[in-house]
Parts: sequence; C-alpha cells; structure tokens
Amino acid sequence: MATSLGSNTYNRQNWEDSDFPILCQTCLGENPYIRMTKEKYGKECKICARPFTVFRWCPGVRMRFKKTEVCQTCSKMKNVCQTCLLDLEYGLPIQVRDTGMSIKDDMPRSDVNKEYYTQNMEREIQNSDGTRPFGMLGKAQNPSDMLLKLARTTPYYKRNRPHICSFWVKGECKRGEECPYRHEKPTDPDDPLADQNIKDRYYGINDPVADKLLKRASSMPRLDPPEDKSITTLYIGGLGENVTDSELRNNFYQYGEIRTITLVQRQQCAFIQFATRQGAELAAEKTFNKLIINGRRLAVKWGRSQAAKGKDGKDEFDETGRTRTSSGSPYNSTATHCSGGGGAC
Repeated sequence: MATSLGSNTYNRQNWEDSDFPILCQTCLGENPYIRMTKEKYGKECKICARPFTVFRWCPGVRMRFKKTEVCQTCSKMKNVCQTCLLDLEYGLPIQVRDTGMSIKDDMPRSDVNKEYYTQNMEREIQNSDGTRPFGMLGKAQNPSDMLLKLARTTPYYKRNRPHICSFWVKGECKRGEECPYRHEKPTDPDDPLADQNIKDRYYGINDPVADKLLKRASSMPRLDPPEDKSITTLYIGGLGENVTDSELRNNFYQYGEIRTITLVQRQQCAFIQFATRQGAELAAEKTFNKLIINGRRLAVKWGRSQAAKGKDGKDEFDETGRTRTSSGSPYNSTATHCSGGGGAC
C-alpha cells in the first residue's frame, strides 16, 4: 500500500489532518504554556495504520517528551487519550472500563475488516454533534460502583517521568545531574507490568495494568445482603452528635419508602427500616463506603433478623433495634448492636 504524499493509489481523504490532539490531563502536563510541534502525516496510526498528524511536546520540567501514538478516529472510537490510551473520563484502561460498563467490544482486527469498520465509524462521527459517545460506548449501560471507585480523579504526572538511564545501571553514565534520564534501580523484569503492549491495551485484552486493577476491585470490601429476606433494616454508625433523623431521611428517601428511623444518640448510630427488601438492598448498595454526612464517612451495615438468638448467652438485637435476651424475650430499650460487626454501635 503506497502512503507517499504524491501517490494517487491510496484514498488520501481518509488521512487525518488535525489542529490539536485529544489528550488526557496527565499526558498534557501541568504547564499551561506548553509548546508543541506538529508534523502533518508524520507517522501511521499504530491501530489502523493510516497516516495522521503527529504532535510532540514536553509536559513539564524534568519530564520526557511525549507524542501522539494513534489517530483521532481510533481515539474517538474508544474515547481514549491519543498517547496513553487510557479512558478520558475515568483514567482507566479500556479493559477495566468495558468490564465496569458491561461492554463487549467486537471490533475487527484484520486489515480489510478493520478499514471498513473505521470508515463506518468516521461516517457516524461526521453525522453526530460530537457531544455523545458513539459505537459500542454509546450503547453502554451506566457505570458500575466498581468503575466509580477505581476511577482516577486527579492527574498522575509521575507517569511522565523520563526513562531509566541504561548507562547508569551499568555504572557508566558520566553526565551526573545533567543526565535527562532517571538514575534509579530498574523494576523487576519478571514483573507483569514491565511488559505492556499498545495494541493489547487498545483492544482491551491481556493488559497487565487492567488485570492489577480488576484484582484490586475484587478484593475491595463489599456489603452482601443477608439470606433472611425479612430483614429490611440498615445500621448506620458513626453519626456524631448533631445528626437528625431528617438528615438521614434526606439521604435515603430516594431508594425506597422508609418505615421507621431509630436514632441512638448514646451510641451515635441509627437504624433505618425500609418498607421493602428491594429498597433496603438498593440503599445498601448505593451508600456502602460512600455515605458522608456533615463531613463524616458513616458505616453502613445490615440489621439482624428478629429470629436471631445469641449463642454465647448474651443479649441479642432484632432488626428494629430492640434488645433480646438469650431466651428470646424482648426488652423495650433501644438496640446498640448490629449484624455487621466491627465499630460498634
């Protein structure tokens, strides 16, 4: 396939000529007065192999020069940065984003099918207003809680550091502090993160960074609903002294009808009983490790069943917040314990 500027055998109307790259904040750098070089049709895209405009810049002091690696069409198809190929909205690898949004991308990889697919996507881009994602990403579901927890909210400029000086590793670097490369011990070559491939990251397969993040997500604490379907009460711990039942109601009313709210000021906790189990499960899922009132992160756990009995002979507490003796007869005092354990009410 001829790609020279004077050749007429290639459909040059598909060559990209852009004025500014599509970059994430990390790759762009923290310098607001950044300078870039622009090379029209400087390289071929590492995904679709079509010539595109290459931008090159230095993101900051003591940072390495960076350049765009893929064309803007491939970047828009996946909503990723042209340089690091991480998602522009969440700052995560494509494999993690697709898992969190339940996307199964069947993008073709053979030369002919890939070119035909890319042309159709370009036509869809031209017919859109540019404010909404298209393709598989435009049809995706809402992001999961896992995706929101893993999302990077601030730039990570450490990723722009220079590479390690190979001469320093061998003890032969004579530049000293003037060396533009890092004088640090290299990472373990057997580390999976040392072997990263730009195509694997783009297609969302065999990405070691994504595997690491997915393993971290699987080890995150979660609140599993109890097997007893009659439990519709949530325990809220760590309230503080000034929290009222109206504040709790304002934070939970959108998940379902609330039957009762029992505040225990002495133990700084509360029990919220929902009218339905579905509302209680939705509230537990949406507020676990994310409920903040008056600047304090509150603990959210499930209440106990009314049929629960203590095995050690101590007092038990039912899901409405009332104490029970080991024989099962309830007192009229308010509960100060919950089924989640830890912290305590």
